[in-house]
Amino acid sequence: MTEEQRDLLCKARESLEAARLLRDSGHVGFAASRAYYSMLYVAEAFLLGKELAFSKHSAVHAAFARHFCKTGAVPPKFHRYLEVGMVTRHAGDYGKGRRVTPEEAAEQIAHAEEFLELGVRLIGPLATQGGRHE
Repeated sequence: MTEEQRDLLCKARESLEAARLLRDSGHVGFAASRAYYSMLYVAEAFLLGKELAFSKHSAVHAAFARHFCKTGAVPPKFHRYLEVGMVTRHAGDYGKGRRVTPEEAAEQIAHAEEFLELGVRLIGPLATQGGRHE
């Protein structure tokens, strides 16, 4: 694991923690948004392992699908998680036309947890505060 990958996985973990805090305080739209970013950071960490980086979310989604999901390196559901997560993030951040439900936020957080676990398993463990690894 490179330092950049580790930094992205740490950002993913922090974003997931923020999503949980936001959900618990009733800010479900913003919770869904932070959960999406957690998944995006993990996808970016995967891509960095192939020396690929993109500035657009759609480019990250497409490259992650092409290099990891379509090759069988990771289950295709993780690409769906990114796609649905981005749509839900837009609703949470911009709220035009609809609001994120508590159930949607919970689902996005569960997907982000699963995404981070996948990243830690396939890219490498993260040090925790007590020096242990995840």
